[in-house]
Amino acid sequence: MIETHALTKQLGGRTVVSNVTFRCEPGTVTGFLGPNGAGKTTTMRMLVGLSEPDGGTATILGGPYRDLPNPGRRVGILLDASAQHSGRRGREALAVSAQMMGVPARRVDELLALVGLDEAAARKRVGQYSLGMRQRLGFAHALLGDPEVLILDEPANGLDPEGMRWMRGLLRGFADRGGTVLLSSHLLAEVEAVADRMMIIGGGRIRAQGTRAELLTESGTIVEANDLVALDAVLRRAGLTAHVADGDRRLVEAEPDAVARVAMDGGVLLRRLAPAESAGLERLFFELTAGAGALEPQTDPIRPEPAKATS
Repeated sequence: MIETHALTKQLGGRTVVSNVTFRCEPGTVTGFLGPNGAGKTTTMRMLVGLSEPDGGTATILGGPYRDLPNPGRRVGILLDASAQHSGRRGREALAVSAQMMGVPARRVDELLALVGLDEAAARKRVGQYSLGMRQRLGFAHALLGDPEVLILDEPANGLDPEGMRWMRGLLRGFADRGGTVLLSSHLLAEVEAVADRMMIIGGGRIRAQGTRAELLTESGTIVEANDLVALDAVLRRAGLTAHVADGDRRLVEAEPDAVARVAMDGGVLLRRLAPAESAGLERLFFELTAGAGALEPQTDPIRPEPAKATS
């Protein structure tokens, strides 16, 4: 179980995470979607105690991560696959972690086999690994303590298509056995293929969250208006459900003509009225995050970082 309530963080005088509230249940994979710089990594760092929130709370398994005894046995974390000791060999790096957590040494070879690092790879120094190999070793570290929760930041970076399929199977199996997975990514198709629930973040704020069916309703309309207070009021009076989108937008669960009639009857001037039902997750993603801005300097928001070599 992962829970946050009104989680907020400021960096350099800017609010980079604002009022983020969500819940990840056991037995599910939750996809945390957003362009680079949207606040995903900062949120995850607050979850695992690497960054102090300026407001709100974050709990894992009922309490703060820092209060968990031997947390690696309860929560597996992969935030940066490159942040591993480059001078150690793969097996050695995993063995050191196993010793620190009190995990039996035989678990090391089990995990190396599980993540697809053969004997030759296990003998290599981590500094010689491709990004994809480091991701696999990072997965091994995260799974080493047989945890109940996995928190993974952009774990598909550097994986080739076979590696991505392997990752999906691993995460799906973990959740099906009762585990809780929080997976952040800007690779929309990968999240859509494995996640039970999705959250879309832009500019540090949650724009929408729910199951795929809830987010991609058959009827839906993107609306823009100068007077959001009046728009919200007329939609509420008409019994229409609206989700907060970026800036002066709303995603309304109704057909465009129904929204137009309600707005006209209420004297609300609309600047934009467009159907959202045919776009799928990708268009919804862009509709909800357009103009939100990247608050942390990052790479291109659409393309994944290239791998050094296939794995």
